[in-house]
Amino acid sequence: MKTMNSNIQQDPSTAAHNADFLNLSLSTPSSPSSTAPPPPFPHPPPPSSQLADPAAAPPPQQDTVVGPSRKRRVARRSSTQTLRPGKSETIAPPYPWATPQRATIHNLQYLIGKGITKIKGRVQCKRCDRQYDLEYDLQTKFAEVAMFIMKNRDEMRQRAPPAWMNPTLPDCKYCEQQNCVKPILTKKKSINWLFLLLGQMVGCCKLSELKYFCKHTKNHRTGAKDRVLYLTYLELCRQLNPEGPYDR
Repeated sequence: MKTMNSNIQQDPSTAAHNADFLNLSLSTPSSPSSTAPPPPFPHPPPPSSQLADPAAAPPPQQDTVVGPSRKRRVARRSSTQTLRPGKSETIAPPYPWATPQRATIHNLQYLIGKGITKIKGRVQCKRCDRQYDLEYDLQTKFAEVAMFIMKNRDEMRQRAPPAWMNPTLPDCKYCEQQNCVKPILTKKKSINWLFLLLGQMVGCCKLSELKYFCKHTKNHRTGAKDRVLYLTYLELCRQLNPEGPYDR
């Protein structure tokens, strides 16, 4: 038994916890009598599971308790969504300054190269209900928007200022009432985004229309209207002037 126990590698932690029992086993060997005839053939050592000394046997392997599997963290969904059946990312451009991509306009260099320097939009007076076309000079009005952003960007804190949330409307050329001409908005895919930008009237859009714009331009579209409106202004400026300082 001595020889057998010395050939088996013991677990140090198990031997430490069973020191008394181990010492007792080693002090009282049970060797066979010297007068007994030796067995004709040597017997193979018994398996470790049949050893008389439990301290020398390897410790039983504890079953690993597996708790409920943790759900995999789902990646945050993109701001874009799959279009419904029958819908397409491309449409017939509703205006000469619009691209076939939804909610996207051509850049300033392209428009000037094509001789498009006047941007028209359909408006209606809230007082006399007259409808007519209103025209903006592309470069002059865009310079006003760009200057406004440069002067007020730090104070905006990624939120649209009151001047954008409640824009000052043009005066009616018929009844001559002030601050009463609003842009006419129809279907979302036909919104005249460039016209609204130049007149700084993007705030006349509903939140759902602003979310439509951000959806198709891969911008985050959750949150209050001032947040989504701010992103819409910057994205339109970025489309018109990709080299400008219009990052968030």
